[in-house]
Amino acid sequence: MNKDTVLLKTSLGDIKLRLNFESAPVTAGNFAEYVEEGFFDGTIFHRVIKGFMVQGGGFTPDMKQKRAKAPIKLESDNGLKNKRGAVSMARTSDPDSASSQFFINHADNDFLNYAPGNPGYASFGEVIEGMDVVDKIAELETGRKGFHDDVPLQTVTLETACFV
Repeated sequence: MNKDTVLLKTSLGDIKLRLNFESAPVTAGNFAEYVEEGFFDGTIFHRVIKGFMVQGGGFTPDMKQKRAKAPIKLESDNGLKNKRGAVSMARTSDPDSASSQFFINHADNDFLNYAPGNPGYASFGEVIEGMDVVDKIAELETGRKGFHDDVPLQTVTLETACFV
């Protein structure tokens, strides 16, 4: 078992990620802790925008937000880019607010990269297998659920996340 390779078993298929501890030690370490604790098991991909990203890691199928750990410091100036297949941390308008929610870039999203005057979003890994599954998720029809937009009408569950 290798702590830098994570298998996301979803209801639409498997996605394998490689975490980059060298360039994003805090962010990759944070994600790895959530994997170790089983936090992601049973969560859903709750925000999907085709040609942009698929987001998960924080909500149960009934759209209840899970209680996450304290936020981490933003590591967006680590040289990793928000390119297609890159895994990055979701956050609020506060740059240091990322906790458990992550997204997989469905396209090259240069505007999410760190630049002077733009704190950006921290990429910390990449999809190494299963981008076809990300594409399937991105193709799903979405709608509004409660206060949330872009929610897939077909629930996509992240059944388990584990190291492989």
